[in-house]
Amino acid sequence: FQYVTPVIKYDRNGFKARERLLVLTQASAYVVEVAKIKQKIDYATLKGISTSNLSDGIMVIHVPEDNKQKGDVILQCEHIFETVTKLCMLANKQNLVKVVQGSLQFRIGSGKEGTMVFTLGLEPQVFKAKTGQLTVV
Repeated sequence: FQYVTPVIKYDRNGFKARERLLVLTQASAYVVEVAKIKQKIDYATLKGISTSNLSDGIMVIHVPEDNKQKGDVILQCEHIFETVTKLCMLANKQNLVKVVQGSLQFRIGSGKEGTMVFTLGLEPQVFKAKTGQLTVV
């Protein structure tokens, strides 16, 4: 392993929060449930990484639309800068990082897209809004 950090993964449908580990190796990134690999992302196929300009720790790993991947991976990570930096260096994809303001689009899977909206507030929270958008406060 090159780097391991605990993350909160949000499901693409319903955005339920799940505790996972993000494991970075020399060749791939893995989203791991305790003792079970949930998703493997080959660095060669990595399409991009998006993160907000706020201190919410949210990152989206953009993956290709194919049979292997169910859609982009939404993670929340306490050590966001360190994690994104390590992922970019290992994948050699420093030019694919986007820091976004306000909102970002992500792929849910099977041709569908979702929107994540970033807002400022007193209590940090992540929830599915009535509009169906993932809202990060």
